[in-house]
Amino acid sequence: MGNPHMDDRVSVLQTGAVITHFYSSTAWVETRAKDQLQQVGAWNGVSKIAAFPDLHPGKYGPVGCAVLADRIYPQLIGNDIGCGMALFQLDIPTRKFKVEKAVRRIRSLGDPMETPQVDRLEQAGITRDLFPEALGTIGGGNHFCEVQKLNQNIDNCDLDPNLTYLLVHSGSRGLGQSVLSALPAGAFDGIGAGSGEASDYLSGHHDALHWARLNRQIIAERAADALRADLRLIADVPHNILEKTPDGWLHRKGAAKAAPLVPIAGSRATSSFLVSPIANGSSLSSLAHGAGRRYDRSSMHGRIRSKRSDIEAMERTPFGGRVICEDRDLMIEEAPHAYKSAESVVADLEAMKVARPIAEMIPLLTFKKVRQETSQ
Repeated sequence: MGNPHMDDRVSVLQTGAVITHFYSSTAWVETRAKDQLQQVGAWNGVSKIAAFPDLHPGKYGPVGCAVLADRIYPQLIGNDIGCGMALFQLDIPTRKFKVEKAVRRIRSLGDPMETPQVDRLEQAGITRDLFPEALGTIGGGNHFCEVQKLNQNIDNCDLDPNLTYLLVHSGSRGLGQSVLSALPAGAFDGIGAGSGEASDYLSGHHDALHWARLNRQIIAERAADALRADLRLIADVPHNILEKTPDGWLHRKGAAKAAPLVPIAGSRATSSFLVSPIANGSSLSSLAHGAGRRYDRSSMHGRIRSKRSDIEAMERTPFGGRVICEDRDLMIEEAPHAYKSAESVVADLEAMKVARPIAEMIPLLTFKKVRQETSQ
């Protein structure tokens, strides 16, 4: 496909697609992810790509980028449509937060809800039979619910340094997968706007997007109830989402939609950040969504020892926090070593003048999975 023009940040392919890199030369970005950028840039109708410092290889294209095209490529959104992060403020003072007591209480997130949340679906304008039994569940992979505290108020933002916070990362669970699975043969070659296939996909995408947002809200409510707290939403930002723009279809795969405040998650043993976007036409109104994977899941099994003592050590963080994850494989695959540095990701975004850091948060308690959690 070639690169007739390239500088430190911008490459123009022979197809005319422009790829803008919002990461420095020192960022940890695998060659395979860079190759996937080139491959996606060569797809029919793709005009612009914004690649962020959390970029890493994905199944159908790189994770950590936004892609503008004249048609819909549903594989770029993937099966977890609407996945995102929501940050809430809890009314628990940090000085009163007792980690061990919270560990006992928050384990209830692993239990199925007593009744399917059909009423909440209807209130959100979603059909009542769309996976109501899965609402309020976190899922696997890199999803989590984490209690945090403010470590550094970088920009004197309106966050109370004396209170605790809750960051929820989850998506549309089985609903998003059902939307992707229902696509007709050939859909991955691109779906033309105005077609019946486009209408069907957009309808499913709409439901999954709103389902995922509601799911994060219910997870947060369950966590707050377990911790005997009230909560207030600060930001809810999706990062797997399709959006119609005047210039075409904007696909975000692991790229946060630019909002007034955007959470950027670290690993369970490192800081997360809250940033504010800076307008930049080349960024496609998007940002990084987290630290991004450094090593894939399968390779982590050869990098981390799986002895009981090693797993138990990973349940405690350098900050004195705790991690609840009773799936040994998941614990290894999601080890902090598997991820890049969120601090470096934010530093690149700031250097590229697409975001400014607002606050740094450190984890107190991360919930991922307990043994009795039912799979949905």
